[in-house]
Amino acid sequence: MIRLLVPIAALMTLSACSTTQVVQVLPIDGVISGQCHTDRVRGAVGLAATAQTIERARVDSDSNQVQVVRGTRDSSGVAESAPAVESGGERLTVETGTTNSITAIRCG
Repeated sequence: MIRLLVPIAALMTLSACSTTQVVQVLPIDGVISGQCHTDRVRGAVGLAATAQTIERARVDSDSNQVQVVRGTRDSSGVAESAPAVESGGERLTVETGTTNSITAIRCG
């Protein structure tokens, strides 16, 4: 009887480990106002621009939308980015660098 139960238990244990869990990102206060505020997400600059990090930044900034753009560089290799906008609008713009890390965050 034990020989029958051991493989079943092992199979159930392994199948539980292989499932992908989707984590829903919820705002701390329960609502998203739709008015972007970058002061709440400055700490994301320098992190890898993964889908979960981008979504967390969108929620924490109270934005309805998020746009990820590649940063541009001038001839000297210095990054040229749009002026930083601290708040306003419903879109958070996340700028990424060549290594897919977040280099700048702005509203609009």
